[in-house]
Amino acid sequence: MSIAVSANIPSSPGSDEEASPYWRRNLYVCLLGSFSTVASMTLILPFLPLYVAELGVHSQRAVIQWSGIAFGSTFLAAGIASPFWGRFADRYGRKLILVRASLGMAIVISTLGLAQNVYQLVLLRLLAGLVGGYASGSIILVATQTPKSRSGWALGTLSTGVLTGSLVGPLIGGILPELIGVRQTFFLAGGVIFLAFLCTCAFIKEVPRRRHSKAEESIGSMWSKIPNPVPVIAMLATGLLLLFANMSIEPIITVYVSQIMPGSAHIALISGVVMSATAFGGILAAPRLGRLGDQIGAWNVVIGCLLVTSVLLIPQAFVTTGWQLVLLRFLMGMALAGLLPSITTVIRHNVPNAIAGSILGLSTSAQFAGQVTGPLAGGFIGGHYGMRAVFFATSSLMLFGGLGNYIISKTKPGARA
Repeated sequence: MSIAVSANIPSSPGSDEEASPYWRRNLYVCLLGSFSTVASMTLILPFLPLYVAELGVHSQRAVIQWSGIAFGSTFLAAGIASPFWGRFADRYGRKLILVRASLGMAIVISTLGLAQNVYQLVLLRLLAGLVGGYASGSIILVATQTPKSRSGWALGTLSTGVLTGSLVGPLIGGILPELIGVRQTFFLAGGVIFLAFLCTCAFIKEVPRRRHSKAEESIGSMWSKIPNPVPVIAMLATGLLLLFANMSIEPIITVYVSQIMPGSAHIALISGVVMSATAFGGILAAPRLGRLGDQIGAWNVVIGCLLVTSVLLIPQAFVTTGWQLVLLRFLMGMALAGLLPSITTVIRHNVPNAIAGSILGLSTSAQFAGQVTGPLAGGFIGGHYGMRAVFFATSSLMLFGGLGNYIISKTKPGARA
């Protein structure tokens, strides 16, 4: 059942009146830009400890600590900055966010190759999180400029760019430094992002929109414009849960593989395949589940994916070989792939277009919170209660999330599935 919208709201939640005639072209430019920026941000993973050591950190313990600080600082800064950039997009335009993010990241990523010590490296990684956000900006633009009936498919297609970038980036980072050197790898990555900047400037076109006053964009005014905030709050919590569930297992994959395959000479290789299987499953399933959300309702896809993920986590605690874990992580990646585009679709359908950027910025921050807390919780539970307990605890959280979303979707009048 839909809910009436008062006259002071400029557009009804999920309306198509601001859909862009260029939405399909915008989608594909955002897809390529998201791929290039995410790949460039993640290619540092394989050689980050080597680069930290090259910058003057010598003990193994210090290298590990500084590598973790340098890697996590980007996500911390991005989580803090996302709501601000979302509100900026609502006020000044969504294309401008992409132009700013691509140019800023092109400069910062290139400058990483000029770092002279580990402090500069951490500072530049922090700056990358603050000025970045091309992928999250793309979600805002695509969600608000795509016709409602195609938003699930469009957001699912866009997510393949992010997933593919996160999959290909570490592979590139494992090859290029040996061919052209570590510092040159950063320069090349910055050049690729600069090409994304040029394409964004040249090809993305945004529908002109009314600028709102600062009073209209205040936090209190923003939430007062949402006819029914309960679905939005549910999706913010679900976004946190999504990244929490995915990242809670990642820190212990290598240790877990060594436990189920003691004496194997290929622990690192198998662990890498296990991690990649999740992203690969997501790449295959994201557009299809997004299209399914357009047909049966995005909230139904969210509930189904949470419950399926909960079930798939249980047998992961009892695997005895690497290929079993690879298969289960692949299937889990397919289930998780339906969550992010569907979460965004539910939010888009339940908030006015004028504040969509602000709310989606909050959604991005919630996801980063899950990305930070997930590894901490997984490491703590695994260290104190064993590896299997991590799978059981994460499964319970996903089950709770699925049941909670089901209850809310059925009991709250006006909540749009």
